[in-house]
Amino acid sequence: QGHLVESGGGLVQPGGSLRLSCVASGTMFSIYAMGWYRQPPGKQRELVARVMRGEIPIYADSVKGRFTISPDYAKRTVYLQMSSLKPEDTAVYYCNMKDRLGESEYDNWGQGTQVTVSS
Repeated sequence: QGHLVESGGGLVQPGGSLRLSCVASGTMFSIYAMGWYRQPPGKQRELVARVMRGEIPIYADSVKGRFTISPDYAKRTVYLQMSSLKPEDTAVYYCNMKDRLGESEYDNWGQGTQVTVSS
């Protein structure tokens, strides 16, 4: 299975920007989807942005126009550019990549990176 490592989280003031990165290592076959999810304090994990190979990305309504997902399938890397950050964006952000081999599909997750938006 793939091993995903996120980086780029941290503390930022409201209105600021951060860029998250996620790199996959280990055994992965044909990656067909990449995404970012987040889990705010005391809440369930939720979708932030997701993109399937060859398709247009989809975004949560709460981040549309502020966040941009950028996949790089050749490098097995996905980025999340976050701008105009708000306190409600505070969460642990998780990277997800889906790969397949024949009819078998695999779901790979990172360990998460903390993003805190506060003055």
